[in-house]
Amino acid sequence: MCGIIGYVGTRDVVPVLITGLKKLEYRGYDSAGIAVVNGNGVEVVRAEGKLSNLESKLNEKQLQGTFGMGHTRWATHGKPNENNAHPHRDCTGQVVVIHNGIIENFLPLKQRLQKSGHQFKTETDTEVVAHLIEQNLKDGTKFVDAVKKSLKELEGHYALVMIDGTEPGTIVAAKHGPPLVIGLGDNENIVASDVAPLLAYTRNIIYLEDGEYAIADQKSVRVFDEKDQQVNRPPKKIMWDAVMAEKEGYRHYMLKEIHEQPRGVRDTFNGRMFEESGEVYFNDLQFTPEEWANIKRVHVVACGTSWHAGLIGKFLLEEAARIPIEVDYGSEYRYRNPIVDEDTLVIGVTQSGETADTIAGMQEAKARGAKLITICNVIGAAATRLSEGVIYTNAGPEIGVASTKAFTTQLTAFYLLSLYIRQLRGENRDDLRFAMHEMRVIPEKLEAILKKEKQIEELAHKFYKSQDFLFLGRGVHYPIALEGALKLKEISYIHAEGYPAGEMKHGPIALIDENMPVVAIATHTPVYEKVVSNLQEVKARDGILIVICDEGDEAIRKIADEVVEIPWTVEPLQPILAVVPTQLLAYHIALRRGCDVDQPRNLAKSVTVE
Repeated sequence: MCGIIGYVGTRDVVPVLITGLKKLEYRGYDSAGIAVVNGNGVEVVRAEGKLSNLESKLNEKQLQGTFGMGHTRWATHGKPNENNAHPHRDCTGQVVVIHNGIIENFLPLKQRLQKSGHQFKTETDTEVVAHLIEQNLKDGTKFVDAVKKSLKELEGHYALVMIDGTEPGTIVAAKHGPPLVIGLGDNENIVASDVAPLLAYTRNIIYLEDGEYAIADQKSVRVFDEKDQQVNRPPKKIMWDAVMAEKEGYRHYMLKEIHEQPRGVRDTFNGRMFEESGEVYFNDLQFTPEEWANIKRVHVVACGTSWHAGLIGKFLLEEAARIPIEVDYGSEYRYRNPIVDEDTLVIGVTQSGETADTIAGMQEAKARGAKLITICNVIGAAATRLSEGVIYTNAGPEIGVASTKAFTTQLTAFYLLSLYIRQLRGENRDDLRFAMHEMRVIPEKLEAILKKEKQIEELAHKFYKSQDFLFLGRGVHYPIALEGALKLKEISYIHAEGYPAGEMKHGPIALIDENMPVVAIATHTPVYEKVVSNLQEVKARDGILIVICDEGDEAIRKIADEVVEIPWTVEPLQPILAVVPTQLLAYHIALRRGCDVDQPRNLAKSVTVE
């Protein structure tokens, strides 16, 4: 998501910051800014849009200095505009903060600080941090101590870089979730979101761990843990080139994005799910129980992978709302004369927010009086501007053409929406708290699955020469079968088909022989025994059976040729876990076949034409 860079040393800081931010452009952004400390105090320049806009402003300002920070923003709280761009300052203008992540408790902190007289100028959660540090400085506390005190009050996931114009030459950086790395230079030190901006100055890198903070000046860097104990961590020598650094050491963006899914899921539910009260809250989407009661039907409109997310959304929302849910391809919806009126809610699902077919379907529904909401990954995109409400998936920029983390964060958004509907319908709060707890531990379970990558890579080595694959699932896993097949054909160019396991005997079973790999999802759901029977049908015809199942499922082990075990979770959340092995399998098969994983032939990331 956001790009961060801070510098203290002897060089002219503005070129260092701008060059560094350009190295971070791949992360995606909607605005940018820098702060420079010099004899004039703290000078901040910000601009909406591309870095070229910021550079134009800087050409007019001619800032000078050897100490400062820069930021590219991917909006999560507040519109993507110059006012909300980072860096952010306190009331005095001396405390300056840049931030990546989400401060979950920013609202109560903001309200408390406003009561103490603090004046806020932006819609962001980040500005709270600057004012909180200012508040903690008021009794004569030193800057570093005020930062330490402030960090203890923050909830959420954040990477923070902070400076104080009254104590020039000192950078404080803190990590709790999003990455922060520090480059150790000769008479200079640099902190950044990742390695890419550092390589022009040093190859000696310190990675901050969660709960740690660092104090950097021109001569030294000191790292402390959350108990304020100094950490003596030797620097790592980085041998990557700049392009590899943008991928954080991963060979491809797709693999990087697969591994970013725990963080993407966490960032999507953080600040929206409150277990203590059993409530779900959306900044950009609000219904009253009375308004929801007037909704008689829901239409989900999407394309590609987002359509598969919509199929799972149907499963979740029908269970929560007990009203009819339809899922349509955007390219079909507008041409079939759907039944739409003012009692219809239409949910557009689009990673980019610019998918032409989805937007056209949404426009058609709006013209007929429907209420519109969007599940989208890009703040301010066209689909969001059409809609009355938005659920943003905080996946961060997805560069690989084959969607991975956008899909799992869309599923997370649908799950949160289903809880929100259950809340509107007055469901028992203890049941909602349990559902929230199960969601909260999903990132850890995703991390456990990602540790099985080597096993899945070995499976890819066995089957990469296959010409056809069949993917099977039932119930909530049928869309995962479709998604697994889509990923494989998108990036490896192998013919693959996703099918409901129970329908296999009505056609696809004719294709099964000793050369056909069949990937099946068979976790414990109400149709588990039925799925096992379908798997036995495959084995009876000598099909090669690769099964994704719950950990410790001995019954599956007895009939499957290959097994990938995943942690148990409740049925509505199982697709988020089950899809990851299919993503890794597709990636490693494509890699083995020598395909262009990040930019497969004939495909575009954002399809903006019909």
